[in-house]
Amino acid sequence: MRITTRGRYALRASLALAILGKSGAPVSINNLSEKEEISSVFLEQIFFKLRKAGIVASVRGPGGGFCFAKPLESLTVKEILDAAGEDLNLIACDKQAQNCEHIGSCLAHSVWTDVTHIVNNYFKSKTLSSLLEREPARDFFELAEDENDGITGA
Repeated sequence: MRITTRGRYALRASLALAILGKSGAPVSINNLSEKEEISSVFLEQIFFKLRKAGIVASVRGPGGGFCFAKPLESLTVKEILDAAGEDLNLIACDKQAQNCEHIGSCLAHSVWTDVTHIVNNYFKSKTLSSLLEREPARDFFELAEDENDGITGA
């Protein structure tokens, strides 16, 4: 398992969308790109995948952008990583089982299987709302509110 830049950015952008779009108003790719310092072209690709998976919805026209298609309390990190195309499987031999001489008798296989289940269950247990409750997220949220109100922090 290796979480790629696409997966890391999908989670970062999703959290930023949750913070910036808390009022329910759509958030533009350009706004997310600027806030997270991620290429808008790359974010468009990521949000295409998130939209296809039913995680976000797009709103066209002036004032358009993206918003979540489901409640943050039910949206898990695993769903976001899956939608971004991340493979959360530590067991490389499962993909190449036909080439493995030890398949069926490998004692190490169960270790990798167990760790894969632990990692997947961890990501399933973390919702966007639970991540937003953390202290640094609240600080970011307050900064975003200040910027939206036109107030600059001192």
